[in-house]
Amino acid sequence: MTKPAAGSLAGMLTMTKPSAGSLASRSTWVSTTSVSSSGKRIQREMVELNLDPPPGCCAGPKGDNLYNWVATIIGPPGTPYQGGIYFLDITFPYDYPFQPPKVVFKTRIYHCNVDSAGNVSLEILKDSWSPALTITKVLQALQSIFTKPDPYNPLVPGIAHLYLQDEAKHAELAAEWTLRFAK
Repeated sequence: MTKPAAGSLAGMLTMTKPSAGSLASRSTWVSTTSVSSSGKRIQREMVELNLDPPPGCCAGPKGDNLYNWVATIIGPPGTPYQGGIYFLDITFPYDYPFQPPKVVFKTRIYHCNVDSAGNVSLEILKDSWSPALTITKVLQALQSIFTKPDPYNPLVPGIAHLYLQDEAKHAELAAEWTLRFAK
């Protein structure tokens, strides 16, 4: 067997291969263990969600990628979003549940807490995130913004202002958007 030439890819791989006790081999082990444990957590949450989904919600992986999900939320009765079908993308980070999932509305919605790119302003997806929270809790929190918008932490200040100044006009516009984009 010949020794790889210095500077060749094979040579670099041979020269940088970590020993069994080196820091590099331990950090590789930690990262693969972390991915594995996050995957197990996501699988467990998926089973729980399928057994007892929040009313008007469903979610699950896109294809065979456990870290990328699609969710639907049906607009709740008695709201301007009533009967609308809202699609969302949910992306779990590889260090889930230590970091929150990223949620993006794919269906356009007239809402002060959802911007035109679909980004959501929701405290549990930011500062209030805890590893004890689950995707079921996230879906329930997302449902709550349909009935209780938070105009004091808006992503769209103009919509928040209208909500605070003229709730009837806000409801009219939100219902129009629901008919136009979510049905």
